Amino acid sequence: MTQTMTDRAEPPPFEDNEKILFAIVGHMIPASARHGVPGADDPAIYADILRSVGRDRQALAEALAAVETRAGAGFAALSREEQATILREFRADEPALAGVIEAVTARCYYRDDRVMASIGIEVRPPFPEGYAVEEGDLSLLDPVRARGPIWRAP
Repeated sequence: MTQTMTDRAEPPPFEDNEKILFAIVGHMIPASARHGVPGADDPAIYADILRSVGRDRQALAEALAAVETRAGAGFAALSREEQATILREFRADEPALAGVIEAVTARCYYRDDRVMASIGIEVRPPFPEGYAVEEGDLSLLDPVRARGPIWRAP
């Protein structure tokens, strides 16, 4: 079978920083026995995070480097409490970089079948069936329509 662009193995996105990301996502969304859901460091979810970095690759690498620098190297080897302290400080001091990690993690976590089922969402792709969307008040678009076209005609 010939490999396509989508099923070719990509090089690891962060070299040695994967251990750092793994530790961080485990802090962000820990497993819950009470709710019966895995944490973001679950192997399947974590693999999805690594596959789905996409356009956030560079910013995520910067965020992980900032965490590692703050830790004085060896973030993944620190105790859970020490990691939590560093992550709290990082989030307070670098909200934009912390937001990148949060966005990448949340995107993958909340599309996991086990998580979707636990929050009452039907486990299926949105298409081809789609979802029912309540029709809104289309008159709210009148100012946009009144503005007319804003693009150049060829």
